[in-house]
Amino acid sequence: MKLLFAVLMLAFIVPEADAQGIFGRIKRRAQNAIENKVNTAVDRAVDGAVDGAVEGVVNGTEDDGDTPESAESADPADASPADPAATTGAVKNDFKRGSVIMFEDNMQGEQVGEFPSKWDLVRGNAEIATVNGEKCIALIDGDGWITPLVKGGIKNYLGDVFTVEYDMLFNDRPKDGAPSIEIDFMHETERHDNEIFTIYYSMSYDKQTIDCDYVRPTTEGWTDKQGHTSATDVCVINDGRWHHFALSFNKRALKFYIDGKRVVNVPSVKAGAGWLTIWSGHKNDRPTYVKNVVIAKGAVELYERNETDMSAVERAIQETGKFVTNNILFETGKATLKPESMSEIEKVAEYMKKNPTVRFEVQGHTDNQGSDAVNDPLSQQRAEAVVKALEGLGVDGFNLRAVGKGSHEPVADNSTDAGRAKNRRVEFVKK
Repeated sequence: MKLLFAVLMLAFIVPEADAQGIFGRIKRRAQNAIENKVNTAVDRAVDGAVDGAVEGVVNGTEDDGDTPESAESADPADASPADPAATTGAVKNDFKRGSVIMFEDNMQGEQVGEFPSKWDLVRGNAEIATVNGEKCIALIDGDGWITPLVKGGIKNYLGDVFTVEYDMLFNDRPKDGAPSIEIDFMHETERHDNEIFTIYYSMSYDKQTIDCDYVRPTTEGWTDKQGHTSATDVCVINDGRWHHFALSFNKRALKFYIDGKRVVNVPSVKAGAGWLTIWSGHKNDRPTYVKNVVIAKGAVELYERNETDMSAVERAIQETGKFVTNNILFETGKATLKPESMSEIEKVAEYMKKNPTVRFEVQGHTDNQGSDAVNDPLSQQRAEAVVKALEGLGVDGFNLRAVGKGSHEPVADNSTDAGRAKNRRVEFVKK
């Protein structure tokens, strides 16, 4: 009854364009509640969220109207509990960032309190804030909705093979109110909230459930999301800590990861996504924070090869005498390997252990940002870090030699972001 009243109220007080998005989300969550036979606690949570939305629209504020703490001073990670971990049983860590970066925002150089310069506003509000001294985006409106500005704001940049990554933080340790989060993917001709596919998760309860709605490949049009999957109670991401989220789309295969663990794996989704948005509906005094957003061309390999097929490393060595990769990543300005690099290094280790007489020169290459005095030793240190990682996986160090090439052997134009991304690479050259 409360839900019906809330919907009727919204019909009177919300403009038509905004109402479409709100009604769409209400409808989607109601359908999923029926399909999944959720318990009455979920029903009460949905009722409460809708009542809160109505009250916020009527009064022009959210919740009890208390003056919210500023996004800059909010520091929800100060008293964090032990690091959480995904609790899924048979999960897989196979994520690999696309090789060509289309969009990247680490918020460096931004001014606190201003709207983030690499983003556009769909609805609500957002601004640059700091959490523990790190700059990030705070979605500070109860209906915060933003989209990255890629290539001047075009809406056909994603293509059919891409990855998206971001870090997100939300604090609901008091358990007195939590947002729903969506990352939505639309065809270039469609408006926001008319998705081909969407990942969404509510921050309520002790553990979070990840839902995915999607258009099936055989469906006409771009918005009829008859496909649905739900990963129940797979993670804890409302604990006031930063968590890493990643999505891979490859022609038809959709995969979603939290802190490196795959929680969504849909084999057949309609292709054609052109642009994306991030949405958060939350309490005004407790923002959702986002940072380190990366969109790249390339994706996790399609699962359709036989186990006996030649590996990518073996094929590259056979065809060119070397294996070149842009998927071994380091901390900015450092020789510290990022965790997501290990899947690529493991491929090389597997090849070398199957071919114990092969010797590799491990070459580190940089772009031309910075001086040779910095890049040359940095590339050497990065090559040495890769060698050390391979040795840690059981590869004989006698067959490895680290060489830093700096920025002296570019393979692409250093005047563009895409070219610099290609130049930042590691090469395994057979000797």
